[in-house]
Formats: sequence, structure tokens, C-alpha cells
Amino acid sequence: MEKVEPMTLFGYEKLQAEVRDLKNVKRPRTVKDIEEALEHGDLKENAEYHAAKEQQRLIDGRLADLAELIGCAKIVNPLDLEHTKVSFGSTIILTNLETDDVVTYTIVGGCESNPDMGLISFGSPLAKQLLGKREGDEVKVKLPNGAKEFEIEEIKYQEIIFECD
Repeated sequence: MEKVEPMTLFGYEKLQAEVRDLKNVKRPRTVKDIEEALEHGDLKENAEYHAAKEQQRLIDGRLADLAELIGCAKIVNPLDLEHTKVSFGSTIILTNLETDDVVTYTIVGGCESNPDMGLISFGSPLAKQLLGKREGDEVKVKLPNGAKEFEIEEIKYQEIIFECD
């Protein structure tokens, strides 16, 4: 089965920008650092050389990860989806049935998630258990820190303003 990574256009463009930065700025700078460190002689005790080579390895690894992610990307416009039930791009208002605490989450692509901002990945344990549910449903979810029961108060589409890093 082919892996598909749903994301918004913003998430896709963010990944593309990271690739450009790694290829056009960070990797060339690291190659230059390696060349300069080589001029210092003995490689066995050359900390600058080993640090630059490690940095190059990390950049190449990240580029490989990004290439795989971009290759699996499926751009989804949440406006094109109905939000009568929880789906990609839905903003969900939940009430914890034990504490009466109200929380709001928006389901986004993995590269866009930021739990501190209420943006959870469609692949997260909570999102997986909410997908397909409707307003008024009571849901018992199993999370890494234990089981919780929520009532889905509202499902809607709400435009997200993403922060650029």
C-alpha cells in the first residue's frame, strides 16, 4: 500500500522551503567548513572537521527524509471537505466528561502539527480516534497518558494562521 501524507498547501510549501534552504544555504556552508577544516591538517584530532562532517551527515539525512515526505504528499484543501464529521482540517471543540474542561484541536498534516497551538497531526492517537465522529458523540479515547472521555461539542472549519519559523 502506498503511503500518503495529507497536508495543506502551506505545509507543502514549508517543506519545499526547507529543502531549498538546506540545499542552497546550509549544505554549501557545511562543505566550505569541511574544506577549511581540511586545511588544518591532521584529521584524527581535527574537531572542526569531524563537527562539519557530522553536520553534513545530518543535513543529508534530513534531505532524504524531506524527499520521502514530499514524495508522499497529498495536498488537501480543508475547504473542499465537509465538516459535518471530524476530518482533515476540522476544528473540534471537546469537553472532557470527567473534568468539564473544554479543549479545541484542529487536525492537520504531520509537518504542520503543533500541539501547543492546538494543531494535532491526523496520525496522532487522539486524531485517529476522532476521525469520522460527529457532533454530540461521546468518545472514549486511549492516549499515552491514559484513557479520557470527551463529548464532541462542535466540528467546524476554521482557517488557521500558521506561524513561519
